[in-house]
Amino acid sequence: MTSPPISSPLRRALPALCAGLLASGLAYAQAGKDIVIGFANAKSGWVEAYDTPARRAALIRIDEINAAGGLLGRKIKVIETDTKSDRAQSAKAGLEALDQGAELLVVSCDYDFGAPAALEAQKKGKVSFFLCAEDIKAGVQGVGKNAFSSSVLAAVQGATMAEWAYNKRNMRQAYVLLDTTIEYNKGICTGFDWMAPQLKGVTIVGRDNFKNGDASIAAQISRIKALPKEPDAIMLCSYIPGAASAVRQLRAAGIQSLILNGAAVDGSYWLDSVPGLSNFAVPVQGSVHGDDPNPQVEAFNKTFATRYGARPSNTYAYPGYVLIDVWAKAVQRAQSLEADKVTAELEKMRNEPTLFGPRTFSKDIHHQNQARLLISEVKAGKPGIVDEWTISNPVPLPVLLKR
Repeated sequence: MTSPPISSPLRRALPALCAGLLASGLAYAQAGKDIVIGFANAKSGWVEAYDTPARRAALIRIDEINAAGGLLGRKIKVIETDTKSDRAQSAKAGLEALDQGAELLVVSCDYDFGAPAALEAQKKGKVSFFLCAEDIKAGVQGVGKNAFSSSVLAAVQGATMAEWAYNKRNMRQAYVLLDTTIEYNKGICTGFDWMAPQLKGVTIVGRDNFKNGDASIAAQISRIKALPKEPDAIMLCSYIPGAASAVRQLRAAGIQSLILNGAAVDGSYWLDSVPGLSNFAVPVQGSVHGDDPNPQVEAFNKTFATRYGARPSNTYAYPGYVLIDVWAKAVQRAQSLEADKVTAELEKMRNEPTLFGPRTFSKDIHHQNQARLLISEVKAGKPGIVDEWTISNPVPLPVLLKR
């Protein structure tokens, strides 16, 4: 007995019908499954010091989402792999997490160490977020269209300190002291150098370079002291331990200029090496010292301390919390985990409210090229928030790309 022939209209409709049934079946099958977020981060080696606080903050936000009922009606499950602060291992750790079903891959803070894992996510059509990278390459330009960072670009930090010091500390003469060891430092100085010429009456009276591991910057100090007048501010683009060594030597030489830097030197853990330090200021996304103008930030700090036994040591914990927050909002709005749909929703965000200030993404920039930053100043060896500042204009993409 033969089956009756299928009519032409029905034959034409069958593929769409089957696809719809398959999609419905998959949606039903996945409805009860956890959403997997993979963390391919350093749990050993020098990058661990940056990755761990931000990852811990991300886990707090995930727990909050799960406690509120989850995402798309599903709980979030976390898997963690170790990059061991090794670039080759980063790619392996990323693949391991992706092979376990990660829909979002959270990679290391530093572009160089997070990019190999992020590239694996890009190949597999998944969204990746750097924990706290502040190099423009940690996004569209260096990884691909589905890579993001919720942190504030290094160039924005440098530009912020230039404009703030000009308006609030009467900076008119500045000296630029660049630690050429890593790209982050160069980014800070790039932003400062972009903003300074826009400020009427500002002159950069000198420039010098050094390396983070240099035991002495005596030659650079001699050139500063040889100036007709001590500069109003020194833009020091560096990170610990080299930044602490440079600050100690500047003050020991009797140079009392306002010293500016980026967020990499936030925190009090290094201040014992420069006893009684004053007139030193940095931009931060939130305060770890209990004086943030937003009381919810201090509530977060206490939650962090209760869970992990200590408060966040510096501002770099906070981008981990923010990345989960904005990604989850994008997923909810897209009603999907598909990378293209989630990326599209992220790129629509303009001044999206978060616990640590508004966040904006665009098709070309998957970082923050303009952001509200708090100004933390060290006075008599104690850091505290003295102001907040948002640069008057975003840092243009060609400047970020150093074109």
